[in-house]
Amino acid sequence: MKLVSKIFFLLLFVIGLHSNKISAQYSSKKIKTKYEAYTDSLKQVDYDYIFPALGQKVYEKGFDIPYPVGIMTNSIWMRQDIVFSNFQLGFKNDNRDIPLTDVDFIKFGQNTNNSQNYTVRPDVWVLPFLNVYGLFGFGSSTTDVNVIAPINLNAVVEQDLRTSGFGIMGAGGVGPVWISVDANWTWNKPKLLDKPVKVNVMGIRVGHTFVFKHNPKRNFAVWVGGMRAKMGSETSGEITLNEALPSDVWDRKDEIVSDYEDWKNSPAFDDLTAKQKVIVNTVLDPIVNAIDNVVGDGVVRYAMDKQTKDLWNGIIGAQFQLNKNWQFRTEGGIIGNRKSFMLSANYRFLL
Repeated sequence: MKLVSKIFFLLLFVIGLHSNKISAQYSSKKIKTKYEAYTDSLKQVDYDYIFPALGQKVYEKGFDIPYPVGIMTNSIWMRQDIVFSNFQLGFKNDNRDIPLTDVDFIKFGQNTNNSQNYTVRPDVWVLPFLNVYGLFGFGSSTTDVNVIAPINLNAVVEQDLRTSGFGIMGAGGVGPVWISVDANWTWNKPKLLDKPVKVNVMGIRVGHTFVFKHNPKRNFAVWVGGMRAKMGSETSGEITLNEALPSDVWDRKDEIVSDYEDWKNSPAFDDLTAKQKVIVNTVLDPIVNAIDNVVGDGVVRYAMDKQTKDLWNGIIGAQFQLNKNWQFRTEGGIIGNRKSFMLSANYRFLL
């Protein structure tokens, strides 16, 4: 088990040990003495529902826990840089069929991914401090790929994607401060990739909940924290030249072909190994010829290892709980290479 997973489950264990002293999550709280009547009413609750287990004991201590079952809808925008390595390339058209081949002499500049996802997140609090949930949704992804050697070339890949996965969250608080530790695993299937991409996201949040003076069931929570996102590194697929290259590439095809020929006559090409020169002739030449002849239906095969430039980024967020049924949340990733923005609505109910 990796170090991050060990830390995550250790935190869950610690939260469990102290569950008699903490609130269930950041929308839950120990009601202050100024709401004495409401606190007394909580202690008198006869909680006979299945989830969360130990719910009766939590109410007896004067904690106000959320309804155990929820359905959340999320809209999430994200932008981050992607690093490519171990790049392989192949090509197929009417005249030839070139399998995937290592092209380690191709160098990349800044590569950026923008995504917009819409997900549904059903969840249940199985314990007052432990939540499990599923993630299901769809979205779109745009990856801006920049090749800087042997020539400068930009490719923009746009594709739809489907998402499914699951997660677990431990949460609690001491005094006025709460903490939550969240981890989920999703499988994201872009249209142009052969296999889904596995993504693991871990979040740590620390915050405070402000209860409305005249309505203890209504509150406003704010938090800061960090998010770690790691994707499965192996990616493979295929795409037509028309789909991969934006229109401006075709408009300046003569310039691209000229730059390619200049590179093949340069010292940089001479420095390649004999094997690499053969690969240039058998793999790159047909692709450049297809661009030169404006043949966009050729299919480019590709495989690579990819990873986010930075695993961690900083986040801030807020949630407004209208009542015990409805919660509205927003969160933004503002520190680090990864930028994100989320809006969500959550409906909760008794099982």
